[in-house]
Amino acid sequence: MITVVVPTLGRPSLQSLLDVLAAQTAAASVEVEVVVVPHMGPAQARNFGWRAARHPWVVFVDDDVVPDPDWLETLVADLDVPDDVGGVQGRITVPLPADRRPTDWERSTAGLADGNWLTADMAYRAKALADVGGFDERFPAAYREDTDLAHRVRLAGWRLVRGRRRVTHPVRPESPWVSVRVQRGNADDALLRHLYGPRWRTVLDLPPGRRGRHALVTAAAVTALVSRRLRPVALAVWASGTAGFAWTRIAPGPRTAREVTTMLVTSALIPPVAVAHWCRGWWRHR
Repeated sequence: MITVVVPTLGRPSLQSLLDVLAAQTAAASVEVEVVVVPHMGPAQARNFGWRAARHPWVVFVDDDVVPDPDWLETLVADLDVPDDVGGVQGRITVPLPADRRPTDWERSTAGLADGNWLTADMAYRAKALADVGGFDERFPAAYREDTDLAHRVRLAGWRLVRGRRRVTHPVRPESPWVSVRVQRGNADDALLRHLYGPRWRTVLDLPPGRRGRHALVTAAAVTALVSRRLRPVALAVWASGTAGFAWTRIAPGPRTAREVTTMLVTSALIPPVAVAHWCRGWWRHR
């Protein structure tokens, strides 16, 4: 009845996930198969997984989540839905420190708890996936490919609903530069704009971004470098924009010396990196 697809980067957490799934499937009242796909890109790996599935429901689960003890039992109940429901999302819990404010990276990960149709734990009917051709493999990273899929599934006439099953998504240890590295997702945003037009955020029900402000700050930095006459004004715009961006990231955090320094440095780097990735995506998908 159910195929669980787990794309993996080979993280140590994979074995823990498989142990949990094995224990639960051994006592399951329905037939369950688990398909582990080495990461060939998230969209491509998930496509490979669901096309190899033998059952009418396909559940995509990330290799770094920890299902609740009753996850499979609750999943079976979640999938008892009307025929027009093409997908059922699980609930994601992100544990945060209880003794201090969360860091910028921890808050970013915690945003998964409020996300829509995230393939950290998302079940689709195999027929719904077949109707839309699965994931768009032009999305190379684990970013926006699930949003795009969900939109196309709904356009095909299927409903998406939320279930009751839960997984825990721990915050992975990351380098101080992770917030700069993830800006490559701006190239995927450029693809979404190409696919859905200038109002793509509204169409896909996504929150507003900072790209306009990043572009202004980047333009000010470039102007300061190339124009002696406009340099004082451009530097003022750049400093004001960068300081404001940094403070929005520092204020809700732990405000340790390490965190403040990281936020100051990365807040100066993020705008030009984000704009560069957006331009790269725009050029590629023009």
